[in-house]
Amino acid sequence: MSFLDPVANTARLTAALRARESERPDRLFTDPLAAVLAGKTGRELADQLGDAPAIAIRTRFFDDLLTRVTGGEDGPRQLVLLAAGMDTRAHRLAFPATTLYEVDRPELLRLKETLLADAPEPACRRVAVGADLAGDWPRSLAEAGFRPGLPACWLVEGLTQYLQEPDVLRLFDRITACSAPGSHLLTEFVAGSLLRDPAARPVLDALAEQGAPWHYGTDAPQPLFTERGWRVESVSFAEVGQEMGRWPEDGNAAGGHLVHAVR
Repeated sequence: MSFLDPVANTARLTAALRARESERPDRLFTDPLAAVLAGKTGRELADQLGDAPAIAIRTRFFDDLLTRVTGGEDGPRQLVLLAAGMDTRAHRLAFPATTLYEVDRPELLRLKETLLADAPEPACRRVAVGADLAGDWPRSLAEAGFRPGLPACWLVEGLTQYLQEPDVLRLFDRITACSAPGSHLLTEFVAGSLLRDPAARPVLDALAEQGAPWHYGTDAPQPLFTERGWRVESVSFAEVGQEMGRWPEDGNAAGGHLVHAVR
């Protein structure tokens, strides 16, 4: 039985959806550890939620970007996954010259370590950083070896929709303060229009009933980054999903936004 709170349990839901994607003949990626990380809790949540193409789309989109950003000779050698959850990129992607920091609540990281006890070693140096994002996580990250004076690549995936707007703004303020020139920031947002879409209400209500309601969405993410000194590119889930052959014909016109920002 999982002892995680409802929002943290969404990490197991995401793992279940990645495991489901990995079983498809036309899969966008393969995550061989996702099923064990999902467990019964994740599978039950995935069954309740139903189809969620955005998870597979954003996973593949960020896989490609992370590999490209960190793969060059001049790319950042520090990769930080905030609210890392049950992410397995340290195991399934090649980051040979990179130190990958996974920041999340201590109890979630302890569960993850237990579930991965028999897994192969990561393909890079992986550092687990137990910290609540509502607390002084930059200090915990620095104590774990992160160097704010060097460029970093940040990934914030599957998080902002669970936060209130002031917490979203504070999160990006803190990331910016820790980001040297040459840093990259990858993240995604639920569309504000999706939160108001009657067709999305059953899924939103189901998440709220599970104790993990969505609070934040935006139809214009660019100012969040330009106002903080980042150069930003944004693309809609619908556009990326259509290119991948995964966006439903009756899906929201945007669904949300995938963002790549550079300092």
